[in-house]
Amino acid sequence: MKIVTVVGARPQFIKAATVSRAMAEQGDCVEVMIHTGQHFDANMSDVFFQELEIPKPAYSLGVGGGSHGQNTGRMIEAIEAVLIKECPDAVLVYGDTDSTLAGALAAAKLHVPIVHVEAGLRSFNRAMPEEINRKLTDHLSDLLLTPNQQGIQNLAQEGITGSHVINVGDVMFDAALYFGARADETSKILQTLSLAPKAYWLATVHRQENTDDPLRLQRIFDGLSRSPLKVVLPLHPRTRNRLADQGIVMPANILIVEPLGYIDMVMLEKHASLIVTDSGGVQKEAYFHRVPCLTLRDETEWLELIDMGWNRLASPLSDDFFSAFEQDYLPGTADGEPYGDGQAAGRVVQSLRLVSGQG
Repeated sequence: MKIVTVVGARPQFIKAATVSRAMAEQGDCVEVMIHTGQHFDANMSDVFFQELEIPKPAYSLGVGGGSHGQNTGRMIEAIEAVLIKECPDAVLVYGDTDSTLAGALAAAKLHVPIVHVEAGLRSFNRAMPEEINRKLTDHLSDLLLTPNQQGIQNLAQEGITGSHVINVGDVMFDAALYFGARADETSKILQTLSLAPKAYWLATVHRQENTDDPLRLQRIFDGLSRSPLKVVLPLHPRTRNRLADQGIVMPANILIVEPLGYIDMVMLEKHASLIVTDSGGVQKEAYFHRVPCLTLRDETEWLELIDMGWNRLASPLSDDFFSAFEQDYLPGTADGEPYGDGQAAGRVVQSLRLVSGQG
């Protein structure tokens, strides 16, 4: 069984690490990885492959830095050439990035089965590029592997039902269990930054809806300035550029660091007092490590975390936005495992055999 995997951004590297490991354990499974280059900075890309023990990509396309349309078009052309050469049994894509959609479109045109890991997520905000990417990918896919039961329900509402829709659990939970223990053993980031556990907030800001809107971006940093604790901010390249373009002055309580590797990021997540983010993946990672989370968005795909009390929404343009930074955030009052048992990667590999004709 030959599988071509398409990745291009940090969250996909983390998800691929668990599934690639599970595939490697199967003697008859050959994985050919394509890295589109969507995250092309070494701190955003290369270090993740090293730390997560992901095999070096067979193809590095170097596509990144352009607009959504430019990137997606160039990716489709390059991925198509690889698929023609490799003739895989299936193409595996993750999440909701431009790389995800490009891989799905290239495969669909060549009639290669498409497997979408993290299918069925919906924010119901079509202004988000990610929402368009994941909806189109789901409707192109031959096998839809959801991380939770909500994904099954969302797909059913769009008429996608049947045995090709499977709740396998969340591969990000697999990663949190595996690499969380490793972070405690190897990471020195707390000492390097002179941080004490639970004596800081951790923030990430990168989504286009926030970075490209001057008012939203200014209000986010005005909000972070109200933290009673130091705020550690690994600064995404897009956010750095927008802050400079808009002349936003960094609050004194924010400690800017370069984008981090996954192990150090996990360590900061585990020991933060609060996580403030607009990332979908970091919301879940906060829950995996049982840290309260404040989400800088108008909506979230992870409604169960809101219901369980681990996550709260703070829309940057809402009237009560600033008060969200002045509250005491306690751990959620409800618990459970809505994302499976940490064995999702194995179920993904089992499911691959169904679409490749080897199940």
